Amino acid sequence: MNNRFNAVKSAIDHKEIPVSKYPSRVSEYYGEDVFSHHIMRDYLPRDVFREIIESIDRPEPIDRKLADLIASAMKAWAISKGATHYTHWFQPLNGATAEKHDAFFTPDGPGSSIEQFDGTQLVQQEPDASSLPSGGLRNTFEARGYSAWDPSSPSFIIDRTLCIPTVFIAYTGEALDYKTPVIKSITVLDEIATEVCQMFDRNINKVFPTLGWEQEYFLVDKHFYYSRPDLTLCGRTLCGHTPARGQQMEDHYFGSIPQRVSAFMKDFEHAAWRLGIPVKTRHNEVAPNQFELAPVYEEANIAIDHNQLVMVVMEKVALKHDLRILFHEKPFAGVNGSGKHNNYSLATNTGKNLLSPGHTPKTNLLFLTFFINFIKAVSEYPGLLRAAIASAGNDHRLGANEAPPAIMSVFIGSQLTGILEEIEKKVKNRKMTADEKTELKLNIGKIPRIIFDNTDRNRTSPLAFTGNKFEFRAVGSSANCGPSMIVLNTILARQLRRFKQEVGEMMEGKVSKDEAILRILRKYIEKSRHILFEGNNYGEEWVKEAEKRGLPNIKKTPAALEEYKSGKTAELFIETGVLTKKELLARYDIRMEQYSKVIQIESRVLGDLAGNHIIPAAIKYQNILIENLRGLRETLPESLFKEHSSQQIHTITKISEHISAIKDSVAKMISARKEANVIEDPARKANTYSESVGPYLDFIRYHIDKLEILVDDQLWPLPKYREMLFIK
Repeated sequence: MNNRFNAVKSAIDHKEIPVSKYPSRVSEYYGEDVFSHHIMRDYLPRDVFREIIESIDRPEPIDRKLADLIASAMKAWAISKGATHYTHWFQPLNGATAEKHDAFFTPDGPGSSIEQFDGTQLVQQEPDASSLPSGGLRNTFEARGYSAWDPSSPSFIIDRTLCIPTVFIAYTGEALDYKTPVIKSITVLDEIATEVCQMFDRNINKVFPTLGWEQEYFLVDKHFYYSRPDLTLCGRTLCGHTPARGQQMEDHYFGSIPQRVSAFMKDFEHAAWRLGIPVKTRHNEVAPNQFELAPVYEEANIAIDHNQLVMVVMEKVALKHDLRILFHEKPFAGVNGSGKHNNYSLATNTGKNLLSPGHTPKTNLLFLTFFINFIKAVSEYPGLLRAAIASAGNDHRLGANEAPPAIMSVFIGSQLTGILEEIEKKVKNRKMTADEKTELKLNIGKIPRIIFDNTDRNRTSPLAFTGNKFEFRAVGSSANCGPSMIVLNTILARQLRRFKQEVGEMMEGKVSKDEAILRILRKYIEKSRHILFEGNNYGEEWVKEAEKRGLPNIKKTPAALEEYKSGKTAELFIETGVLTKKELLARYDIRMEQYSKVIQIESRVLGDLAGNHIIPAAIKYQNILIENLRGLRETLPESLFKEHSSQQIHTITKISEHISAIKDSVAKMISARKEANVIEDPARKANTYSESVGPYLDFIRYHIDKLEILVDDQLWPLPKYREMLFIK
């Protein structure tokens, strides 16, 4: 019995892992593995706790004395929870998380030891981590890379280890991670957004972005996973014929969750809730074996940490259920891929959502200010947003009539479109009449009814306004949310800065504040019209229309990443202080290199699959057919042989054609890969892999998939889609 049938048998014989019994009320254990403010308050004197909370809310470094007090409390709590080690938990530029564990214990004379953890160990570590990608920001022989505590994101315990969220920077101060620029972008956005808010409401003194990510993923039985080298090494199937039944019956989406999957989900949710991750929603997605979870919205920095942690926890829990998680954007051809919808909004210290309409014309003018400035920011940087979500995996998903296209546009719905058109029509570059002001105020005051009573939705749009947030649907399921949030925060911050400046200049010309605001917003509406689209983003008509509007349609990652090198992008990040030019170029080089490595690995794996698995199976079946022909020739008269052998001869011929095409293409792919490998420049190498190596992946796959439906089922060496895609 080959590996495929062993895998099928193991999956069928799988014995259900019983669901653990948890308290019925999540509130009884929610956040019990998190060093939250609530826990901190229990472990510290009241005045010290208050001082620490105030210090955390300020951007200044925390005093060493306070750090020692926090470290002492954190250690006592962690040890009481069974923790033996601690680690600085950070997010390097490879897209994963990183950690180096140190034990609390320290030898204290012969045969004795003590548990030690002070403020110095809490605040800063030197994990080295010199082999992590740096894009030239540091040399391997210059090993100093520092992790520094992020007090705004709570520490947590997992696997008896105290994990302390940190930034990761080079000895020279450059950011080697995603968290550092995320925090910088949040800070700069807070500063200017608060200033804009105070033009309307002096009680607002803090603004922060919120994020609600929706994580899509696939589950496969672990026996299938380990029987498919492509899944194991690439996270996606590089070959596999589409099954007769996939998602066309539309019966998986929101259907009854399979019992085995439900058991996994319950165990995962329990682990997530203990870690203070507010996962709220679970359901079947469109494709077979595809699912989704979504949390309650949180402050963006914490939400990003939680999403990274969720992916780690899901992997661990899935293994306990003999399952493997697939976060790849397109693990199976012919069915929908997976995204990570980023729902973005802005909250204030007063509890207001700035992207949610209010109840009066004044509060709705505040809403329109942020709403229109957001649209204007996107209209200025569509290429940069495309670059932020670019990856080899996402290239397979974007524009595949299941996900937003590579063209960045914004959907706001017909009712809000009407409001913007009315502002354009009524607000002129002159003083409005009393009647115009009254009519406009009345219509602006209707926005809450329009938003909440109208169910406009466009699931094909990459950026859609959905009532009180913008949903950035183009982010890939395996991605760190950081890059897209960094871009959204930064472009909005710069746009708000321009807005405030322009309003100020107009008010100096003796124009009233409200009228100045409306005139500037009207100008922004006019200049942003090209980014708004209410139709079908999947249609070919939109591709043509987008080209007329001058919107970029960048289908491949290497071309998309060029936006990181543009002068406009450099000016944006340098002006706001979120990234230096050196840090920006480092990210460009790293992501180009990552793209090349993905295509390189996929081409190597596919070459191995073709040569060591597929072709031998095809030849074996072909030989069986040839032996059958010999038997027919020896048994039947010539006339009957010709009549009854045509199908076997046709099959033998087709198998030979596909084998020849695969062998020839694999040889050419290897040659192209060798040429690409000697290129040192990251951009040239990535483009060479994209243009010279990548096309062979699809061509070879085509011929392998044709062989799959020709070769005897019992001889086929790999688990098939029809076997993998339906967990029971």
